[in-house]
Amino acid sequence: MNVVALIKRMSQGLWVLGTLWALGGSTAPVFVDASEAVGIDFHHFNGMTGGHYLPEIVGSGCALFDMDNDGDLDIYLVQGAVIDPEKTLADALIPWKGNDKPTDRIYRNEGVSQGKLRFVDVTEEAKVTMPGIGMGVASGDYDGDGWVDLYITQLGSNVMLRNLGDGTFKDVTLQTGTDDPRWSTSAVFLDFDQDGHLDLYVTNYVHFDPGNEPLCYTADSARDYCGPHSYLPVGDRLLRNLGNGTFENASGMLQSPFPKSTGLGVVSGDFNGDGWPDLVVANDGAANFYWLSKGKGRFVEDGMFGGLAFNGAGSPEASMGIAVGDFDNDGDEDIFMTHLTGETNTLYVNGKGLFEDRTNAFGLGAVSQSFTGFGTVWLDFERDGWLDLICMNGAVKKEMNSKNKVLPLEQRNQLFGNRSGRRFEEVTEQAGEVFNRADVGRGVAVGDVDNDGDADLLLTNNSGPARLLLNQTPNQGGWLGLDLRLDNGKTAAIGARVLLTMTDGSQRLFTVRSDGSFLSAHDPRILMGLGKDKPQKLSIRWPNGKTEDVLSPKTGTYQTVIQSGNKE
Repeated sequence: MNVVALIKRMSQGLWVLGTLWALGGSTAPVFVDASEAVGIDFHHFNGMTGGHYLPEIVGSGCALFDMDNDGDLDIYLVQGAVIDPEKTLADALIPWKGNDKPTDRIYRNEGVSQGKLRFVDVTEEAKVTMPGIGMGVASGDYDGDGWVDLYITQLGSNVMLRNLGDGTFKDVTLQTGTDDPRWSTSAVFLDFDQDGHLDLYVTNYVHFDPGNEPLCYTADSARDYCGPHSYLPVGDRLLRNLGNGTFENASGMLQSPFPKSTGLGVVSGDFNGDGWPDLVVANDGAANFYWLSKGKGRFVEDGMFGGLAFNGAGSPEASMGIAVGDFDNDGDEDIFMTHLTGETNTLYVNGKGLFEDRTNAFGLGAVSQSFTGFGTVWLDFERDGWLDLICMNGAVKKEMNSKNKVLPLEQRNQLFGNRSGRRFEEVTEQAGEVFNRADVGRGVAVGDVDNDGDADLLLTNNSGPARLLLNQTPNQGGWLGLDLRLDNGKTAAIGARVLLTMTDGSQRLFTVRSDGSFLSAHDPRILMGLGKDKPQKLSIRWPNGKTEDVLSPKTGTYQTVIQSGNKE
């Protein structure tokens, strides 16, 4: 690390310590909403005009990514628009307060200046004009030039934004062949055939036609939003990167005929440890997909046998958000999905590629029944070596309480502390004032925004503000950060797996990824909480199958490891 970068990170750490002191030291909340203080002033516009169009309440997502390769995380926020083709901004029930048409926004991280972390809105400078009905965002360097590109999903045509490396982006959708004109939601970059080029999986929800919107009602005959079963399902799309700047439709490699469903969330990962990336798709109100790789880019759908299609009772649920992580530190990655009010969120525990619903056994059942969950991520917010869990909540239907009163869509979010891999405890009340505030939660992205070694959060709310939450947890354990890159030294090694061995012999598994949650993309760097122990060895399995060990890795800093074996 150069001297300038080291000084920058030290000043950021001092700024955070100063914030902790001002908040009363150990009495500080876990997370503090720093949005206004750092310059984030985004407000989502869902464009509702009274027609109860389903896309109004689904979006939107966000991304934490390093757009300018300066070592800190920038922000991308997805915006909505009026859906009814016969309506304008003036017809919106919740007025648009901006001077221009609503569009996606990019905020550049300026680091710490005069003791404060600052972001600057560079949307116009970056030449990003996205007036469509936005849903989600995926991040990845698809062309291998060392600059992170973005794929934006929308109601209608999607957009591939190529990062030109000069602070600007270019719409290359047509040139790359990556459009999908249907209603797309989440997407993920992955190298499914291990040829060194990032491919793309796009989930699609339902067939939506504003001119033929179905009519649905509450129990007291009031108009309400319809669920996915009132629409026709559509198929997802798998796009293979040809390595020449273009993609081809490779959906036939998944299954023929390709199944149609109601996809909302997607993650990739090697869930059975065979060296090939698999895919899990959260389908709303239908069986989830478990695309098990058979090597060389071929997949079979194994949801029923693999235990991910339904919950433990054999029922489909309103699967929306999805998170992957080794929460029990047993060397494989487990899966968590969020669901609708009246259901429970579901924890699927991995056993060599076969999953079991263990939701109630770990204390995550009853506490989620009153909430509708969307974005969700694993994060070790206290750095004790065990992954904790956050759920973004917000309803989608007008529900009635016992007094026959219509309840609002706003709900509070939830934070669950991992108790040594044996159970989870809800710690929402200690998480900070922002967790006691009701919003219509949707997307969440996790990343170390201020480079101080703990996990921060970027939240999005439907028809509400985006919130940047800085982690202020007192008395945290040690940490280790990894920035794994391919042999060009510039591109994140998406799909690389790291097995951390501690001096006490325990092991923990991590994967380089930016996917998961709901409509959102994360910091691909790996952040490991160490607790009171020390790391002994890192065993890295690169996306091309090669392995490498790093002995006595440095702690309290981010260490860059390049696939060739060179280390900074």
